[in-house]
Amino acid sequence: MDCGIATSKSILLFLSLTFWAAGAALAYVGAYMIKSYDTFESFIQDKHTLIPAAIIIGISVVMFIFGLVGCCATLRESKFGLSFFFLIIMVIFAAEVAALVFTFIYQGKVNASLSDPMNKIFSKYDGQDADASAVDLLQTQLQCCGVSNYTSWTNTTWFKTHNNTVPSSCCKNTTLCTGRLDQLSLLNVEGCEAKLDHLLRDVMTYGMLVILGFAIIKFFGMLSVCVITCKSGSQRSGYQPLYA
Repeated sequence: MDCGIATSKSILLFLSLTFWAAGAALAYVGAYMIKSYDTFESFIQDKHTLIPAAIIIGISVVMFIFGLVGCCATLRESKFGLSFFFLIIMVIFAAEVAALVFTFIYQGKVNASLSDPMNKIFSKYDGQDADASAVDLLQTQLQCCGVSNYTSWTNTTWFKTHNNTVPSSCCKNTTLCTGRLDQLSLLNVEGCEAKLDHLLRDVMTYGMLVILGFAIIKFFGMLSVCVITCKSGSQRSGYQPLYA
């Protein structure tokens, strides 16, 4: 068998077999991005930042379905099947490029969309409603306190009506901490805005790297299809259309 054909078929088979693994990985990444945004949705004003995650989920579903198509087309050496597989790869490749672009664009807008909603929610904190629970969850999980830092609480109604104390979710150790600012060693003093911004940027960067890796694989897959179809037209006659 021609070395170029053998190599190209091996690449396509590998690509087809890894479609399922790739689909699973992308599904995980998309779900993780959505979960990260959903956990702190109260503080994220621009919902368009979920577009990359939605695209990733869509790509993963398509990859699960078409992995079988690529495997069968390669094994049967069908021009029709390979052409269809090429179209599939090209569409997914284009979608991954679009996801990369959207992720890159919205990555720079994360910080701008956090400041206002976070300040509003923190300022009306009462320790009881859903927004208050979101604040407590944020401060507990990210080990932070206040929007900019712990002093942000001094401008809130909660601080003034609770003996100049911050919420217990600011505490490192809730059994000893009373929330008073003269116990800074027991408090998380870093602000939540910077930490949440860093977390969301890390999530989007991770998503971009995964998408880029799979996009490179798709690119070589398209080249392999071209090699096989071109070689078959000039040197080989073993391809049979699927409808034969």
